[in-house]
Parts: sequence; structure tokens; C-alpha cells
Amino acid sequence: MDLANILQTIFNFENYGELLVLVQNSIWAGAVLGLLGGLVGTFVMKRDLAFAVHGISELSFAGAAFALLIGADIIFGSLIGSVAAAVLLGFMGVRARDKNSIIGVIMPFGLGLGILFLALYEGRAANKFGLLTGQIVSVDTVQLQVLAGTAVVVMIALAAIWRPLSFASVDPEMAEARGVPVRGLAIGFMVLLGVSVALSIQIVGALLVLALLITPAAAALRVTTSPRLVVLLSVAFAMTATVGGILLALGSRIPISPYVTTLSFLIYVVCRIIGRVRANRGLNGRVSRDLPAGAL
Repeated sequence: MDLANILQTIFNFENYGELLVLVQNSIWAGAVLGLLGGLVGTFVMKRDLAFAVHGISELSFAGAAFALLIGADIIFGSLIGSVAAAVLLGFMGVRARDKNSIIGVIMPFGLGLGILFLALYEGRAANKFGLLTGQIVSVDTVQLQVLAGTAVVVMIALAAIWRPLSFASVDPEMAEARGVPVRGLAIGFMVLLGVSVALSIQIVGALLVLALLITPAAAALRVTTSPRLVVLLSVAFAMTATVGGILLALGSRIPISPYVTTLSFLIYVVCRIIGRVRANRGLNGRVSRDLPAGAL
């Protein structure tokens, strides 16, 4: 395949208008997941849970693969795997050393289980591939409603614990001394993170979920010192990557994940350059960890 054919495969806008009408639900689903990923990703970065996201995604993948094998709902299986991993990390991974070692154990175990279940599955190969690389096409109205409803529940729960979670994320020792239920908040947030990972797998797959829950927030942290602006930029970057990825992938035979991850990466690179310029001019482009309690 020569360069022209490769480009034609990656960027193909023939009959684009007709296809666009057929995937409106998918675009709305991408926007919902971008909004959720941007919000949750802010706390993922503040609590240094980037590695945890990867560990949770592996068990989420295993749960989805098992559901595919037995003919159950893939999203339900993904949710079970994600929440199980999140609760386990929330209860056991209190110290950073414990947390990282537990995640290091979970990741290969979950990935191995997922591969085993996919090897036993005798259905379409596209279904297997979609769990790893993401696939969000032909989303019907019922699926969109379930997705949006679940995302709204997660966002409401996150809003309810936002202030104490912000305090506990910045200074857990001081928060605990003031009576903030630090451990309970940690477990609660891990459950919300697990649900977010399971939903995000629909877009970018188990292997690339970091593009939604890590990269947008990391990019926002490079260009601003305002906690509120970090949240807004994180959401904007995540939605741009997801919706933009869907629009670019619409006419091609390429899975959606390369488009989403590439857009997300480019946003991060631009923000990093902006942050470096600001730093050279004496401005700090990153959010300090010494934020006052309840700053968000």
C-alpha cells in the first residue's frame, strides 16, 4: 500500500454528509464521555492515579471480554470489572507503594484473563478488536440514554463530594485531622473512576483509556494556575478529542481510537509548549499542589 492509499484509508470524506446523519447518537455519546472524562480526569491528576486508571481498565477489559464470551451485555461486564478493581484499589492501596504494587499485579492478571476470554470467543473478530481499540458506531437511542443517565449519576455524585474531595486530594493529612472522611472519599472516588473507565472504553478501548481520563487534564495543568479553569479546559480538551475523533474516523476504515488519542496528544503538546513559554516568562503554567481547602 502506497502513501496515497494510506492517506485515503485514514482520511476519507466521501459521502460524509450522509454518514454524519447516521451517527448523531454516537457524536452525542462522545460528547457525554468527553465531559465525564474531563471532570474525573482532574481528580485523577490531583490524586496521582494515572497508573491506577490503566490497572482498572485491564480488569474492565476482562469483564467486557467475559460478557462477550457468554453473550451478556458488554457494558455491564465492563462496569463489573472496573468497579471491582476500583474498590480493591480503594481498600488496599492506601500508601503509594502498596497502590503501585497492587496495580502492577492487577494489570497483567486482568489482561491475561481478557485475552483468555477473547481466545475462547468464536464470534466476529471485530467484536474482539473493538474491546481493545474502541468502537462507538451505531449507538441507538436506548444505548445513548443509558450512557447519558449513568454519566449524569457519576457527575452528580462527583459534585456532591467535590469540595471535601478537593481538600483530601491536596492535603490528606490536614483533611483527616479536620474530620474529613479521607478513606471513604478515596473509595467513593475510585468507584466513580471505575464507572468512568468502563464507559470510556466504548470510545478508545481498554488499551488507550488514558487518552480520555489523563491527557486532557494533564494538558490543562500545563497552561493555567486557576483550579476552575483547569476543570473547564480539561472538559473542553476531552470533548474536542472525542467528538473530533469521531468526526475524523467517520469515513475511514480505521478504528476511532487513533484519532482520539492523536488529537488528545496534539492538544497536550501544544499546551506543554504554551506552558514552557509561560515558565520562561516567569509565569507558572501548572497548578500548585498547595491549593487552599475547597479551592475548587
